[in-house]
Amino acid sequence: MSIHPTAIVAETAVVPESCKVGPYCTIGPNVVLGEECELVSHVVLDGHLTAGARNRFFPFSSVGCSPQDLKYKGEPTRVVMGDDNTIRESVTISRGTVGGGGTTRIGSNCLIMTLSHVGHDSVVGNNCILANGATLAGHVVIEDFAVVGALNQVHQYCRVGKYAYLGGGTTIVQDVLPYSLTSAKRETHAYGLNKVGLERQGFDADRLRKLQKAYRLLLAAKMNTSQAIQKLKDEGIASDDVAYLVEFIEASQRGVHK
Repeated sequence: MSIHPTAIVAETAVVPESCKVGPYCTIGPNVVLGEECELVSHVVLDGHLTAGARNRFFPFSSVGCSPQDLKYKGEPTRVVMGDDNTIRESVTISRGTVGGGGTTRIGSNCLIMTLSHVGHDSVVGNNCILANGATLAGHVVIEDFAVVGALNQVHQYCRVGKYAYLGGGTTIVQDVLPYSLTSAKRETHAYGLNKVGLERQGFDADRLRKLQKAYRLLLAAKMNTSQAIQKLKDEGIASDDVAYLVEFIEASQRGVHK
């Protein structure tokens, strides 16, 4: 095990021999790390934190500290993180609260960039990117392969669907449609399908065509959301992707950005 002499590691923390702990890092007593994790320097890992293998924490990141919630009274809530995540400089990830289920979750293969914040009880899926300064309030859900742009603000209880791409500087106050390219000019809108991103993830022409048809009904036809959903159902749900899109909209509690 490589632990710098200036690092402070609690006796009860679980830190495998394959991990590297750099200068001035602090690891609390209830932290459990997987194999081959690296703390570059000045990292704070605290609370009931469980992180998988090969996670890399850059300087001044803080993971598992108390949530920014006035109702929090020191309960033993958690952060659970998967494998192969990159947590860049000055990122903060708060542990959960009793009222929110008790656990903040980060999936695997995520890149969380400098100065981003993941609030208490939020869930970030697999293969997600949070660009510099992205801010997730408490209870936010970011689904797999979503990209949250730089300086984005995501309101409490909002859900960002799979493969969505959020443009920089966008404020999110409703759910974000899966597969969408959503950004803010005067207001926040879905501008269409995230076609380039989907192609990069291996979506073939047939999958894209069916999604594009659904998006034309949702965004371009002279129908409200309920009418567009009903028309999609009447015409027959064309694919699993479209079925998920419909289910996402119907399950929304806050409405969706269109």
